[in-house]
Amino acid sequence: MHKVKIEICSGSAADAIEAAKGNATRVELCSSLFLGGLTPSIGSLQSVKKHTDIDVMAMVRPREGGFCYTDVEYETVLLDAVNLLQHGADGLVFGFLHQDGTIDVDKTAELVSLAGDKETCFHRAFDVVSDWKRALDQLIEIGVTRVLTSGLMPQVMEALDTIKEMVDYADGRIEILPGGGIRPPFVRHVVEMTGVDQVHLTLHRLAYDRSTGGNSAIHFGGALYPPEDRYKVTDAEAVKRLIEEVK
Repeated sequence: MHKVKIEICSGSAADAIEAAKGNATRVELCSSLFLGGLTPSIGSLQSVKKHTDIDVMAMVRPREGGFCYTDVEYETVLLDAVNLLQHGADGLVFGFLHQDGTIDVDKTAELVSLAGDKETCFHRAFDVVSDWKRALDQLIEIGVTRVLTSGLMPQVMEALDTIKEMVDYADGRIEILPGGGIRPPFVRHVVEMTGVDQVHLTLHRLAYDRSTGGNSAIHFGGALYPPEDRYKVTDAEAVKRLIEEVK
């Protein structure tokens, strides 16, 4: 099996730094992973670039809930993209759709132009388009580097045939990056069944912060009431083990 690139989805600077310690190929740097990933802070990007030399693909997504943005939201996207590139991002991750779920070609082309010689990735907004072949042709024509996809299904493991079809249809014109529910034991299987040479996943361990223990009645996560004394961070050792298994 050919060498597999491992992209770790990272919700913080700490996540990305741990991914680098685990020898990941690159990271997708976001905030708010629970919401599917939003634009990270400039400070988090600066911290990752200060402490590592890993390639950082920076998410540019101004809010949760769809991918058709208002003028003000898109203005924010452009300002964030410029700042992320100026502060060392190695590429941009984004996705723009019209209200009918088709690719917003103009906005996508503008971000690709803005990125210049940096890589670009159209994220899983791709998984809600009605005609993936037409959408892929549009992204290829624009010059997008890769597309992140779960194969139009909730998880990659449910869509291996579709992802293989995407790889065959792309025929090297655009990279196909499978991501969505992939767990380490199945990475080799995903690669062998689809013909991809890269995967996107999270590999977390629980970390604890006991500072909230003085009042267990208080919650900061809205109606969801998550535990306030713990959080997830990338497991560097798990990343290392995965890379050893698939190299």
